[in-house]
Amino acid sequence: MAMQVGAAEGDGEEQLNNTINTTPLVDVMLVLLIIFLITIPVVTQTIKLDLPKERNIPLQTKPENIVIAVNRDGEIYWGTERLSDIEALVSRLKVESVKEPQPEVHIRGDAEVRYESVGRVVVACQRAGIFKVGFITEPPAGAAVRQ
Repeated sequence: MAMQVGAAEGDGEEQLNNTINTTPLVDVMLVLLIIFLITIPVVTQTIKLDLPKERNIPLQTKPENIVIAVNRDGEIYWGTERLSDIEALVSRLKVESVKEPQPEVHIRGDAEVRYESVGRVVVACQRAGIFKVGFITEPPAGAAVRQ
């Protein structure tokens, strides 16, 4: 008496499937993805702030404005007059800082100048008591000026 354990080759029954069924895995991953997408904005906490808006205001040149230029070598110019050192700049700014209303200082720095050179001019303005300091830049090519 012999007993047959497995299906015979030509019996018509299906053979065992030895591949992994990934459908439940994909279902679980999609559910986890949806849960993470819903919970991440809740976890992210920020402080409510009103951030400044971008504005491009054309320069209004007034005769009392002081224009200080710094060239690529770090030399400082008051208008078109070259100043010998930073102390000469501070002394001239102190004279201007007591005027009422106080003039604005506009700093024009060369694109190739070291930040340190422009920083010295800003510190000189601070030492002299100047409250309004601005930087003069050129708008990008093709940018329209908004009114």
